[in-house]
Amino acid sequence: QVQLVESGGGSVQAGGSLRLSCAATTYTSRYVCMGWFRQAPGKEREGVAVTYRSGGSTWYADSVKDRFTISQDNGENTVDLQMSSPKPEDTAVYYCAASSAGICNNAPWSRIWYNYWGQGTQVTVSS
Repeated sequence: QVQLVESGGGSVQAGGSLRLSCAATTYTSRYVCMGWFRQAPGKEREGVAVTYRSGGSTWYADSVKDRFTISQDNGENTVDLQMSSPKPEDTAVYYCAASSAGICNNAPWSRIWYNYWGQGTQVTVSS
């Protein structure tokens, strides 16, 4: 059974840094797309940063470009999200997700293509 386990969430001040980690119980190299989504209260779940084409490409939401960095380590079976200079609007529950469907390459930012999800980890950014 595939499991994705997130860690590293918590509270951080704006302008600080936080690193989220997602550990998979299977080989991350088997996934076509992997990444991070988030959901703030009253909002839809949205893509934050993903790797696609089996780790060969990355996509970032405009709101986090140049601040967040995603990295996938197939040797450790992890995918991490380094959050630099977070803002209060980055406050949300962050979810790790993975897709084994090749179609995710067409729109890696879309949650509908992801069939494996972690339980989520809360990130709170204070001003």
